Amino acid sequence: MLGNFRFDNVVEKLSRRVAGRTSRRGAIGRLGAIMAGGALIPLLPVDRRGRVSRAHAASPAEGTDPRAKWQPQDTDIQSCDYWRHCSIDGNICDCSGGSLTNCPPGTKLATASWVASCYNPTDGESYLIAYRDCCGANMPGRCPCLNTEGELPVYRPEFANDIIWCFGAEDDAMTYHCTISPIIGKAS
Repeated sequence: MLGNFRFDNVVEKLSRRVAGRTSRRGAIGRLGAIMAGGALIPLLPVDRRGRVSRAHAASPAEGTDPRAKWQPQDTDIQSCDYWRHCSIDGNICDCSGGSLTNCPPGTKLATASWVASCYNPTDGESYLIAYRDCCGANMPGRCPCLNTEGELPVYRPEFANDIIWCFGAEDDAMTYHCTISPIIGKAS
């Protein structure tokens, strides 16, 4: 009984001290600052440098062992196994009038991107690729690819390539068209 009385006194003194040193407005202000800061988190750039890819696991070609892993190639940029497309989920812009680094005419580049690390079999180096969506022209997709190198569920957006990044495009260009894959640097 005496222990409960001491505990109650300690809790009461602490509560009164906290109440005497803080105000409701101050607590509400701090809570508002935390909520505003949390709302800005999706605006931060997405970085996938931690995933250096050396081998690419995907669908094997017909007539091969389904457990076999294929190596990326560096000759056909319109193919899904081209080394820069290790984490692309969408259409390759080179197939619809664009290139690896430029959107096709009539489309606009989205402001947001996702980054992956892809292995170049020619020089044996891994490079950071900034996948950026081209938006605005609603045309049937050409050269569709679904490469999932290092992909995680959508609740980890920095590692999920299923997100359409056209929400940042200008002038109501919210329609996805294709994805470019420029090199932004070497992966360390």
